[in-house]
Amino acid sequence: MEQRSASTLSLRGKPDAWYRASRPFTLPASVVPVLVGSALAFREGQASPGLFVLILVASLLVQVGANLVDEYSDHGRVEEGSKVMAPYKVISLGLLSVRAVKLGALTSFGLATVAGLYIVAVTGWPVLAACLASLAAAYLYAGGPKPLGAYALGQPMVFIFMGLVMVMGTYYAHTQSLTVESLLLAAAVGSTTTAILVANDLRDMEEDLGVGKSTPVTIWGRPFGRWLWTVLVAVGFALPAALAVFGGMGPLLLLPFLALPRAYQTWRTLRYGNDRPTLLTGLRQSASFHWWYGLLLALGVGLGRFDWYLV
Repeated sequence: MEQRSASTLSLRGKPDAWYRASRPFTLPASVVPVLVGSALAFREGQASPGLFVLILVASLLVQVGANLVDEYSDHGRVEEGSKVMAPYKVISLGLLSVRAVKLGALTSFGLATVAGLYIVAVTGWPVLAACLASLAAAYLYAGGPKPLGAYALGQPMVFIFMGLVMVMGTYYAHTQSLTVESLLLAAAVGSTTTAILVANDLRDMEEDLGVGKSTPVTIWGRPFGRWLWTVLVAVGFALPAALAVFGGMGPLLLLPFLALPRAYQTWRTLRYGNDRPTLLTGLRQSASFHWWYGLLLALGVGLGRFDWYLV
């Protein structure tokens, strides 16, 4: 009875706790792929505003659900007590009960499934496969007895699902087709999204080593992580530039280069930072860079529909 009362109080009386639990700083990683995939469809005159809204909502719900699963699963592990207390750890901070977080995760995934089923109904079974794979990846990354994120599989999973699957899946939902352009843009988004996770691993290296979590950084060290971050961001700039110059998509696809100063600032922080507070700043800068990079990429792609004004 006491646990139920705590859940009810948390659900009704602490909206700020749910805001923390959703980890809003992670949500741009779910928005950017939808923006870019929809922008490419818009460029080709095939975007549906209704589908865009539904896909965006479903993507955000899956991200929130994954964050709540991570919170629920992390709290139940023995090593959780030895980890640094983050401000979004709402269970350990006593802001939400275990039961409330579990119900929140189930609700988020349930609503995402409802939205996904409607999208599938109007677009076809390939989108169903992408939706099911994304839901499974969101859960398996952080949930279950052996979360895949603890076995150095986080980076490839993020690149595939937060980049390739989400961008190309969004584009396919609008157009019922796939193109080389959608693949290359998806790879660009996946690269900069994965860079956020690399920055997170740089910050958490000592903590991850202490609890036996494997990441590329714990295996090969911080110098490798910094090199990997640099390569991923470089790929993020190189692919739109290649599409602009060699792919015939026009100069507007160079708009992401306006985010280059943010990338450089983040690189300096990660390159010279060795303490947790500095690397936390680098993580936040990496997330901010990804947001502005993705927004500029989506604008460059979408506005290319009107590039005849530049002629």
